[in-house]
Amino acid sequence: MRKTVAALLAGTTIAFAAPASAQVEDESPFTGLRAQVVTGLDMVGAGSSVDDDGEDNNDQSAEGVIYGAAVGYDIDFGSVVVGPEAEFAWSSADTDFNDGDFEGFGFGNVEAERDLYLGARVGARVGERALAYVKGGYTNATFDIRSNDGTAEFREGYDVDGYRVGGGVEVAISQNAFINAEYRYSNYSDAEVDFDGTLPDSDRFEVDLDRHQVAVGVGVRF
Repeated sequence: MRKTVAALLAGTTIAFAAPASAQVEDESPFTGLRAQVVTGLDMVGAGSSVDDDGEDNNDQSAEGVIYGAAVGYDIDFGSVVVGPEAEFAWSSADTDFNDGDFEGFGFGNVEAERDLYLGARVGARVGERALAYVKGGYTNATFDIRSNDGTAEFREGYDVDGYRVGGGVEVAISQNAFINAEYRYSNYSDAEVDFDGTLPDSDRFEVDLDRHQVAVGVGVRF
């Protein structure tokens, strides 16, 4: 009889413990599918191996604004939050055309276009409503080649690949809404020229481009 009662008590404890654990996870504001809009500052420049400091008049970087959307899926394990994420954005960054100089940062006179990112983030909760995290993954971007008068005429572009790392803070403003701010650094080391028309794309070649972004986002969790 005692064994039967003990078994029933143990089973009851397990039965109640499982829903309680699930309830804690369900109550976390950092678990589940999320989607957000993103905007911020964008700056692309020559890396350490492709510096252009010798020419004072050359535009050393391309600055502008990024705007786009991101999605991700987070799992809150209690002590750590982990999940994959992806982002698609556009950028208004471009080189300036000054006094006949369009050498830019080694790429010539260019205008930034799309900016893709696929990676993951790992974070730790700070209190009940905040999450501090780091992130990293693969990034791909394109730059439109412009003519020497500063307008987009060539209809070809650079396609570059690299990696991205960063970190930020996310704050849950409700159970299903959040805001975040983060810094991201990207380095592009491989590129090709995408020709518009019947010409094939160029072979891959090495580049060294640095990208710094400070972004903010507003999103919802499903």
